Amino acid sequence: QVQLVESGGGSVPAGGSLRLTCVFSGRTFTNYAMGWFRQAPGKEREFVIATSWNGGSTYYADSAKGRFTISRDNTKNTVYLQMNSLKPEDTAVYYCAADNYGGISSDYTYWGQGTQVTVSS
Repeated sequence: QVQLVESGGGSVPAGGSLRLTCVFSGRTFTNYAMGWFRQAPGKEREFVIATSWNGGSTYYADSAKGRFTISRDNTKNTVYLQMNSLKPEDTAVYYCAADNYGGISSDYTYWGQGTQVTVSS
């Protein structure tokens, strides 16, 4: 059974940066694309960014372009989300997900528990 554990969330001022980490276990990491989603209070979960199994392809939501990057270390079974130039509207719980490469929730079977990111103005 795949398990995903996120970390790295926190509170930062607008313009700041955070790096989220997601550690994968339970199956062969390179069999899975990895994605990040987020859910703000009172809103639906939305796609942020995804990477293919080898990191060779990246799929961005418009909100992530130019500010967020995703990377994976297949030797450590870990995927990272680097977030720069953070805005208050980036405040949300961020979720790591694994399975098929894509930009909708149903592309992914496995989900982490989430990590809170709060950006103050």
